[in-house]
Amino acid sequence: MRAIITVVGQDTVGILASVSGICADHNANVIEVTQSVMEDLFVMVMLVNIDHLSGGINGLAQSMNELGEQKNLKIHVMHEDIFNSMHRI
Repeated sequence: MRAIITVVGQDTVGILASVSGICADHNANVIEVTQSVMEDLFVMVMLVNIDHLSGGINGLAQSMNELGEQKNLKIHVMHEDIFNSMHRI
């Protein structure tokens, strides 16, 4: 199983490291990362494997929400099935 993590906010040092660190803490393996900085806006999309996730997807989402509050970022965690359903025509 996989999940999509999106991150949007002001560009600062360490965003990728912080998000990937939380993934490691929850045993979510980062498969792919796409990121871009547009002027001072940071945008990132991660695809993570959650087959061996500790704490469940809600635990991962809660940790990401806490990081988002600390760093003033919008971070969303979504199971791949939900993501695909939302984007199916």
